[in-house]
Amino acid sequence: MKNNQPVIVIPIGDPAGIGPEIVIKSLAKQEIYDVCNPVVIGDQGVLKVIMESINTHLNLNVIKQTSEALFETGTIDLMHLDNVDLDKYEMGSVSGMCGRASYEYIKAAHDLIESGEADAICTPPINKESLQAAEEVPYIDHTAMLSAFTKADDPMTMFEVNDLRIFFLTRHVSLADSIPMMTKGRVEDYLIRCKKALELLGIEEPKLALAGLNPHSGEGGLFGREEIEELKPGLEAAREQGVDVNGPVPADSVFHQAANGRYDAVLSLYHDQGHIAAKMYDFERTVSVTNGLPYLRTSVDHGTAFDIAGKGIASPVSMVEAIKAAAKYTPFFKK
Repeated sequence: MKNNQPVIVIPIGDPAGIGPEIVIKSLAKQEIYDVCNPVVIGDQGVLKVIMESINTHLNLNVIKQTSEALFETGTIDLMHLDNVDLDKYEMGSVSGMCGRASYEYIKAAHDLIESGEADAICTPPINKESLQAAEEVPYIDHTAMLSAFTKADDPMTMFEVNDLRIFFLTRHVSLADSIPMMTKGRVEDYLIRCKKALELLGIEEPKLALAGLNPHSGEGGLFGREEIEELKPGLEAAREQGVDVNGPVPADSVFHQAANGRYDAVLSLYHDQGHIAAKMYDFERTVSVTNGLPYLRTSVDHGTAFDIAGKGIASPVSMVEAIKAAAKYTPFFKK
């Protein structure tokens, strides 16, 4: 190893999406090598096709282990998995082959962490339809995979954009299914875990807010009773466990307050409630951090964008920010 910077392993995501493109564009930047040692896991042929299509040409240093990496700007240190048939490869389309490949890249990244050759994982997007079309891949997203690989119990997602941090009480379920999940016990458990996650990331004595569900947080029961019957009791129980938390705070103001420093993080109740807030604040610089795994995983906040895949117009900003977040937080996971 040429320095003491963390080794961040980067699977290329769904080969048919913008993942390979934004990985290539990110690793063309010196700022990445200033903070970490990146190692890519993917298919050599795919990377060559994408580099040609976007007119960006970097050297590919194919390696078997991280000790063979160069960690130099202009070179991608690549662990090559020969799992994409280029004769059948089509950018911008749902493909079981590419879904299977994206799963294999993630599994290889996990194995690299487990072997001690890397410190953290940073992921570009994968496609849920392609995963469903793949053979023998029973997972819907990164979190489900990594949870199964590590036997972690219900990892939590945290979005970070500038100083705004957002956790999610529920994620990839319908809105109708998410509301019955907003129980007192779940709220209490998640608020306690949010506090621990923030402390792990180096935030001392974090101050949290719980977002409300209904307009004006129910207005004392006029617009719904979830705040009265489940959310507030869960919040009070978490307070008794030492969590500094306010709420339920109406969702139309809580994220603005957090972005302006009133809270260190907000516990959002469902997927879009927190996603909309973060992405309206700064879509490109929002990154995702998975808490509750035995190692750090960060990710971009966007999808595979099949409509622009291979056209050379995908922005690498979120990928750059996700890699830098992995480099920033890795030391806290290595204590």
